[in-house]
Amino acid sequence: MSTLLVIAKEPRPGRVKTRLTPPFTPHEAAALAEASLADTLRAVAATPARRRVLVLAGAPGPWLPPGFDVVPQCAGGLDARLADAFARCAGPALLIGMDTPQVTPELLDVDFAGCDAYFGPAEDGGFWALGLARPDPALLRGVPMSTPVTGAAQRERLLAAGLRVRDLPSLRDVDTAADARAVAALAPHSRFAARLAECTTGADTRVGR
Repeated sequence: MSTLLVIAKEPRPGRVKTRLTPPFTPHEAAALAEASLADTLRAVAATPARRRVLVLAGAPGPWLPPGFDVVPQCAGGLDARLADAFARCAGPALLIGMDTPQVTPELLDVDFAGCDAYFGPAEDGGFWALGLARPDPALLRGVPMSTPVTGAAQRERLLAAGLRVRDLPSLRDVDTAADARAVAALAPHSRFAARLAECTTGADTRVGR
């Protein structure tokens, strides 16, 4: 693997994980986003890669481990930002988001021998991972993002380009409180699970007042 990319937002209250509020406060939602990002970066750091890149909207914080290049996201829609991330890569690259803290180094250790692309579907109809042996921004531009058919449209774009696609396991993104509980159960020893337990205790306390 030449390059591993993580596209993310700085975990600031009111800017991330807004669908978690309620039941969580904006600060709790940001704390959950930070834990999810930290778990994701830790998995990436443990994966063999020539280069690790955080494509970030915002500024890095103490949650960023060593060994990452940090580059800013470009302006535009998500399709343009994903395309720009791949445009920065000269060789094989795998891109993931910050919403799957259950991801493991083993899932990210991909081999492009015998295929041109990797596709990781998300349970909500999107995708959590996209790998390209020969990064081509045109493969992402114009794909409708944040819809129930985003994943299908992106995978079809790869196939229409004649690429040999290898599928990764489907993972669940953290968007809602139900997602957060389900993902934490899959990764009980993660920072995300620990932070969710803290936030849940706080939410229960507020309800009980």
